Amino acid sequence: MLKLKIVFSAFTIMLFVTSSPRLLSLIKPPPFLSLQNLGFSPKNPCLPTRMESESSTKLVLCGKSAAEDELARCLKTNNALKLPDGSPVTVCLHSESDSAGNDNDDVFCVNSYMNSISTSRFGRLLVYSPRLASTHDVVANNFGELPIGSVCVADVQLKGRGRSKNVWESPKGCLLFSFTIQMEDGRVVPLVQYVVSLAMTEAVNDVCRRNGMPSLDVRIKWPNDLYLDGLKVGGVLCTSTYKSKKFNISAGIGLNIDNQKPTTCLNAALQRLGYAANQLQREDIISAFFNKFEVFHDIFLSQGFQALENLYYKTWLHSEQRVIVQEKNESEDQVSENVLTIQGLTPSGYLLAGTDDGQICELHPDGNSFDFFQGLVRRKLA
Repeated sequence: MLKLKIVFSAFTIMLFVTSSPRLLSLIKPPPFLSLQNLGFSPKNPCLPTRMESESSTKLVLCGKSAAEDELARCLKTNNALKLPDGSPVTVCLHSESDSAGNDNDDVFCVNSYMNSISTSRFGRLLVYSPRLASTHDVVANNFGELPIGSVCVADVQLKGRGRSKNVWESPKGCLLFSFTIQMEDGRVVPLVQYVVSLAMTEAVNDVCRRNGMPSLDVRIKWPNDLYLDGLKVGGVLCTSTYKSKKFNISAGIGLNIDNQKPTTCLNAALQRLGYAANQLQREDIISAFFNKFEVFHDIFLSQGFQALENLYYKTWLHSEQRVIVQEKNESEDQVSENVLTIQGLTPSGYLLAGTDDGQICELHPDGNSFDFFQGLVRRKLA
């Protein structure tokens, strides 16, 4: 009898993966982002001394409306935002920061972003930092202080989080952000990562079309990687905690927009297509993402993931893909290999696959491998 090993949890979901030599039709990619730390020392009137600027993490707050700006002011006044390691934080309002009028491409343009979002909930309160350990830590650690939908963006991230406690160093040119979601039904929490991934692929093409550029074939590798031309260009991380009968979800995305190393990036793909003069900007992509995600989020809650499934399958890499699943017998002294064909997703978010003799199975990662496809566990479905 096969043992069922479940690694997804309704409470905590940690997802960053690569491909595997055991998955027949995918190419093994290099690591997501592994460049060396890049220094950043902006002039900043919010940081009164050089010593303080070197020891504190700078957080700049900005709201879409007067209501969010007032909330940002309260967060600053009450010193409400904290880092999980207790290190010093210097908080200022966007109107007080020298980044308010900065047109440097290396610095996230808050004004451009705020002028582009048209949401009613998501992305309207921004926490921006030029250099940060982890955007995910900021939103997760301050979940109760920030309104749902708040986003944290960084120019450079030094200790980004990945699956199995992997650390990702993320350089300039990469879009790096995390935001908050809240849900009551724990059964749909594992599917949130698919909605996030889908919204990002759609956002990229929305921006391309709007600027007269060709669509980029950014695809989803289950469960949470983004690929372009066979190379990984991004990934999604979703974690959740359960409190007061609600699931507090922190969703993070890293997307290579203008950093060609270590894999490739979106702007490099446009250059290869003859659009060297056209460059995608982080502000345009993230605002388009939230505009798209809010629509998908509402569909997801009201109609379920089934309403988005067809669009998701058009974007992912795995339809009719053949995979090899290795299974041990009860005594675990023999290993057999079975070839299955991926047919889609099960209602719980795992892979739905079929054998050549017509059996339908649900494929689970075994929880011991860095690669989801390296240790798939099969469960027969009635």
